[in-house]
Amino acid sequence: MAEPNFIELTIEEIGAAGDGVAHHGGQRYFIADCLPGDRIKAIITGPRGDGFAAQTVERLGQGPHRSLPACRHFNHCGGCAAQHLGDGLYDSWKRRLVVTALARRGLGAVDVAPLMRTPAGVRRRATFHVLRRKHDAVIGFRTRASHHIVGIGECPVLEPALVALLAPLGDMFAGLLAPGGRAEALVAKTASGIDLLIRTPKQPTLEQRERLTEFAGKHDLARVSWQDRGDDQAELIILRRPVRVDFGGVAVDLPPGGFLQPSAAGEAILAGFVTAATAGAAHVADLYAGCGALSFPLAGHARVHAVEGWAAMTAALDGAAARAGLAGRVTSETRDLERRPLTAKELSRFDAVVFDPPRAGARRQSEVLAASGVPLVVALSCNPASFARDARILIDGGYAMEQVQPIDQFLWSAHVETAAVFRRQ
Repeated sequence: MAEPNFIELTIEEIGAAGDGVAHHGGQRYFIADCLPGDRIKAIITGPRGDGFAAQTVERLGQGPHRSLPACRHFNHCGGCAAQHLGDGLYDSWKRRLVVTALARRGLGAVDVAPLMRTPAGVRRRATFHVLRRKHDAVIGFRTRASHHIVGIGECPVLEPALVALLAPLGDMFAGLLAPGGRAEALVAKTASGIDLLIRTPKQPTLEQRERLTEFAGKHDLARVSWQDRGDDQAELIILRRPVRVDFGGVAVDLPPGGFLQPSAAGEAILAGFVTAATAGAAHVADLYAGCGALSFPLAGHARVHAVEGWAAMTAALDGAAARAGLAGRVTSETRDLERRPLTAKELSRFDAVVFDPPRAGARRQSEVLAASGVPLVVALSCNPASFARDARILIDGGYAMEQVQPIDQFLWSAHVETAAVFRRQ
């Protein structure tokens, strides 16, 4: 049997995924739970990206930036990548994710503001993975780059109410699924209580419906829904009270699986940013609007046209606007903006455009905006790479980027939100 391939490495920086990065013999290595200044003995575990993954065998020396992880599951659960970073290094690393993405698009001279962070314990939504074993069910998060599920008993990122539901959910799934069965449990803490959406490959049986109805009553859930993974629509199992969230003082009925920002704190930062940036605008387009998380705050000073690709969220937005007496001030349109972006003619009636797309970004809509006469664009993004691409398109079309604000509402993960202002020159 061949001897393990050990190497000694000195960590130089933190990579985009939160791993330590070292160079040796002309190769690049990525090692989890390592910081700049750490010296380690490691074993190469395989190719990864433009280098190799390695695993620490022995720590030979420690750099100055290490912090005690906040959770006992760190390094097993794949939800967090950076609990070991001290605050200063953590903030600079997250900001650098945005700076690096912009530099790769030739925008290295852009001024990026210091990171704004949301606190621990406020994430209000999560997707738990479930596996029914022979005698019980394991529920938690996957390890990184694997389908293996780590059962968790704590999570300093999540709202305490969601953590408290983990053990009861595990017990419930042990009776709900057959051995070997898998499911996803999407949980969201709303103003009405906890909303639960179960995703599995099959339709629910009568017995499963009864179990879930009993579980909802016992644990005071607001709603339980079930979604076959091959179906776009969720089936309601039980609605004990309307599932509502507050957007800018307007109560919105959230559809099952409807988009929510990870935390109310992060949502407030984003809403504050877009309302301040568009303060002088009388007519604003809110693209990728969801159920109106930004539309209703914007309606405080402007008429808003919200465009969203999922009809259930558009319907929720319309219903909330009608109840709040805003039907003439907040209008909506169901439209797939990647397939059919708003045209330059359609955009001409707006003083400002706000867009907050999914991770793939808003390439096609940015191309149309770049050729339009819209005076002001406010871009939000949860992906620095697609944000930088879209920013490059807008700048090449004659916009100047005036403000770039990284926002951390994906605590201890390798994700960061970006908000930016573009003004037509």
